[in-house]
Amino acid sequence: MLSRTAQNLFWISRYMERAELTARLLEVGYRIALMPSAGTGYQNEWSSILSVSGADIGYKKKYGPPKQEHIEHYLFHDLDNPNSVASCVSKARENSRAVRTALTTQVWDAMNTGYQELKQLAKERYNTANLPALCDWTKSRVSLIRGAIESTQLQDEGYDFLNLGYFIERADNTARLLDIKYYVLLPTPAAVGSEVDHYQWSTLLRAMSAYRAFRWAYGGLQTPHKVAHFLILNVACPRSLLHCLDRATRHFDRLEHMLQRQSEAQQMVAKLKNNTGAMEVDEIFQQGLHEFLTHFVAEIAAIGESMRASYF
Repeated sequence: MLSRTAQNLFWISRYMERAELTARLLEVGYRIALMPSAGTGYQNEWSSILSVSGADIGYKKKYGPPKQEHIEHYLFHDLDNPNSVASCVSKARENSRAVRTALTTQVWDAMNTGYQELKQLAKERYNTANLPALCDWTKSRVSLIRGAIESTQLQDEGYDFLNLGYFIERADNTARLLDIKYYVLLPTPAAVGSEVDHYQWSTLLRAMSAYRAFRWAYGGLQTPHKVAHFLILNVACPRSLLHCLDRATRHFDRLEHMLQRQSEAQQMVAKLKNNTGAMEVDEIFQQGLHEFLTHFVAEIAAIGESMRASYF
């Protein structure tokens, strides 16, 4: 496989997973903004979401002070924002078009149809009340594309690069979503265990489509330690950091077998997986959950850069 083709496949899935993250961030902000006490945390919920998405500098240059409707538009429709849903879907579609012969008809149709639907949505008059429907559309479209890949793509090295994009990006996304709740939105230490605290944890789990799975696994109320364990260390959770690293390791191992060589990126993922799996949730809280997540996001960024040097 040409390195250019591998790179396109890798970024198709990264961009689609990133589009879903942005939709989930918007859903978190929308739900928490409905709380009467919203805005009393480290900063208000919309500023928090801009910060975690890495879009705060670009937004401030274009719009100035945070305003809910402007932020929603900037994160969903605005093509000036490289991480908006519209930008990510457009880039994923362009990467797909570049490697059209490496994708099945079903995958291309799911991708192209989503792109055309998004263009039509952009023509409609925007209303904040429509945001939940737009977020649901994004999540459904990404799931449809993911399902087409799993059910129709030949499971060769191209399949591995597609999945590496998904799991590397998803690990980064889960860390960012978890960081929103614990560091940015937590009002005060005294609020831990309060009704607002439980509502925010529930909102986070629901936005990640993980609420019911969490209740199956742990039952009872969603405490910070339980949720952190579920989203970081529980390999059975499909969005946990350890699950994503475990699956990425599997696909790197398959590539090693096919290409007869081990890459630096593969070694970095294996090391991060082993280090993360060896930790206890109490140890993570002792060092600081925000600090742990910040370090994790930096490690994922380094792995992404190593992918470029190793394969592309």
